[in-house]
Amino acid sequence: MKQTERQIVDHEDDAERIAAIRKIRKLMDFWRISPAELRGRPAPQSQPARAAEVRYRHPITQEVWDGQGVQPQWLRDALIKQGYTVDELRPVDVSPTA
Repeated sequence: MKQTERQIVDHEDDAERIAAIRKIRKLMDFWRISPAELRGRPAPQSQPARAAEVRYRHPITQEVWDGQGVQPQWLRDALIKQGYTVDELRPVDVSPTA
């Protein structure tokens, strides 16, 4: 395209853009819409991921499991081969009770 043809196209695009802005402003005035409302709702603040609570801990190796998902091999071994009970593998709750 020649420079003059590009200026004509740019001018037409500008005119259409100006007309669109005017129409949008009229609609905003009619419906009493503020520019802040056009930005949309703010994204919700996500909570940081908490570390999973330890539900089982091997007393010697200190391996832990949060009770979610497949039972780990160390827990199966501790219960079946090493003779621990489930209560022995639960960590001691050190938080004070009210």
